[in-house]
Amino acid sequence: MHNSLPIRTILNVDCMIYMDSLPDNCIDLIIADGPYGLNKDTWDKINNIQEFNLKLIEKSSRILKQGGGLYLFGKPDCIDFIDYSKYLVLKSKIVWYCPAGLSQGRISYTNNYDIIAYFIKGKKTHTFNLDSIRVAQLTELTQRIRCENVPSVKNGTYGKTLFNSSGKNPGDVWGDIKQLTYNSKELLSGEGKDLHTIQKPEKLIERLVLASSNENDVVFDPFLGTGTTAIVCEKFKRLWFGCELENDKISIIKKRLSDYKTQTKLF
Repeated sequence: MHNSLPIRTILNVDCMIYMDSLPDNCIDLIIADGPYGLNKDTWDKINNIQEFNLKLIEKSSRILKQGGGLYLFGKPDCIDFIDYSKYLVLKSKIVWYCPAGLSQGRISYTNNYDIIAYFIKGKKTHTFNLDSIRVAQLTELTQRIRCENVPSVKNGTYGKTLFNSSGKNPGDVWGDIKQLTYNSKELLSGEGKDLHTIQKPEKLIERLVLASSNENDVVFDPFLGTGTTAIVCEKFKRLWFGCELENDKISIIKKRLSDYKTQTKLF
């Protein structure tokens, strides 16, 4: 199946059209950080973001392997008012805490988070590598250790909740990975004033890729943007390909991949 896919290829096409040409059940993981339907940029002009995302979910359900995952980025209402249940199963709505935005509410509360909706195809998850994404035990560590002596934990029903020295499940509220700002060393140049709103931190994409795929799995990114998914997949030996319509972003992705390959050869 891999031989029929354009692995390590940046496709300068509309993903919503291109996805129709892909074979059934050919993708292990989709990471879709596309339009939010919020601003005036060409790439983000969507009349109805819920309808757009429903179409994306429908197309994803056909090309995903059974148990494969889709991570769909958006604002809090990105999948409201649509019936996605006929296509994929919503496993989690991850809240990614993003407090560094410049806009501040004047008549209501400021939105300080993005949603990462995690869907799977079918009832059973194909891959979830918890040990690859554990995070440090923090404020609740003392309480967790104290609970070790509770009989139902120590010897009974809840034994699987025992403290793990490698860390805990990150849960569905992520405040440990910071969004990029103008001062972030990771922020790329050459994209203009909106780059920090497009480029996601590598650590964020790493968590998704490591959790929901294995080495040599196929990862598809319908909105490659600045190529973070491609870089992460290269680092962790996943097979990737994706779509990007804007030529300036394609240039950034190509340079980023070239720089990464040059750096890795030095070590």
